[in-house]
Amino acid sequence: MKMKKWLTLMLSMTLLAGLAVGCSSSKEEPTKNGSEGTKTTAKEEIYFLNFKPEIAETYNKIAKDYEAETGVKVKVVTAASGTYETTLKSEIAKSDAPTIFQINGPVGYQSWKDYTLDLKDTKLYSYLTDNSLAVKDGEGVYGIPYVVEGYGIIYNDAIMKKYFALANKAVPYTSVAEVNNFDKLKAVVEDMQAKKDELGIKGVFSSTSLGAGEQWRWQSHLANIPLYYEFKDNTSIKDPIQAGIQSNEITFKYGKNFQNIFDLYTNNSVTKKTLLGSKTVADSMAEFALGQSAMVQNGNWGWSQINGVSGNVVKADDVKFMPIYTGVPGEEKQGLAIGTENYFAVNSKVSPEKQKASIAFLEWLFSSDKGKNYVTKELGFIAPFNTFKENERPADPLAKEVSNWMSKGLNTVPWTFAAFPSEDFKNTFGDALLQYVQGGLQWADVEKIVKDAWKSEKEK
Repeated sequence: MKMKKWLTLMLSMTLLAGLAVGCSSSKEEPTKNGSEGTKTTAKEEIYFLNFKPEIAETYNKIAKDYEAETGVKVKVVTAASGTYETTLKSEIAKSDAPTIFQINGPVGYQSWKDYTLDLKDTKLYSYLTDNSLAVKDGEGVYGIPYVVEGYGIIYNDAIMKKYFALANKAVPYTSVAEVNNFDKLKAVVEDMQAKKDELGIKGVFSSTSLGAGEQWRWQSHLANIPLYYEFKDNTSIKDPIQAGIQSNEITFKYGKNFQNIFDLYTNNSVTKKTLLGSKTVADSMAEFALGQSAMVQNGNWGWSQINGVSGNVVKADDVKFMPIYTGVPGEEKQGLAIGTENYFAVNSKVSPEKQKASIAFLEWLFSSDKGKNYVTKELGFIAPFNTFKENERPADPLAKEVSNWMSKGLNTVPWTFAAFPSEDFKNTFGDALLQYVQGGLQWADVEKIVKDAWKSEKEK
């Protein structure tokens, strides 16, 4: 009888041990590091919500490489163009919320400060070449800029040289270097449009993309120029971005200047105005890459789109930048619009383990050889971190152009659209522009809509 009880006890202990092992195994499944065999747990999975569709594939590759190297899974979700804020609002409320997300500077921080972790003690913050670039609140650091970018009018120098060599051109200029204000640009563009058949193009400018979610080049980037000058005129606040943040109303003082360049784009385009509502940024960049247009407004990130188009005929050495001229007095001293609206934030609401894993991923991306190679060669970022040597900077033509323009001693236009009150404001602006080109609104109507939308958003 004693022997039977002893066997029963031993059997029970064995079963309990087995159950314990089984529970442990199911709760914490080890994953081996591809290079060193380090173990990590499922709870360390991180989730990055990306807002740039054009680089989504690269981030997916980065995630796979990082998992292979560290065993930590990186889930990458990319919001559709123009929907980042609404996607973030939806995702952040889920139990499996993004652990890394993006804010667009001080305005974005105000919307998401309840979800942003203080990053002042991270290596990532210490890597910044200029700590003043970070989004701060008191002593805390809540947004880390990860790329400095520039935008302007991209032009095909081969087509421009062909134009300036024409014996019958209507302007006295002999090179793009002489085109340094709106009046000169207008004269050149309109003459080129008249001679488009001789130049072998369909229009001087690529299509002004005004499809839903495709308007950001106009309601953010182009709008930045006149509103920068308006905020700059506010002498009581030296920083134009802060002047914009503190402005409950705008006068749209330089609205006519916006109209100047916008009309130049749409009147001298590959596509008729009535069809612009169906055009995308990808369409616009493809037209430039295929040699159908001589100019397109975009930023240095556009090189991957130009270079990636099947049948691309534009040589890298012919891809250049000029500033966006609008007719503002003194614009001969104006350079490109250079800045950033791209800041990484880490979700303060997720577990400390996920926070730590998220920070480690970002530090790997901007400090390891493999990560930096992705940043420079595939993402094409001009990263503001001291971890990059000179030979690790982007070599693509537009990134080089941004660096060249920064060294010319001209007045760089800061990205004051970081002060725009909301995505709704920008989308209202973009929708008004579409109605304008389709003939449904007069320019005075557009100006009123823009001013009213700013005031309305500020009152919310």
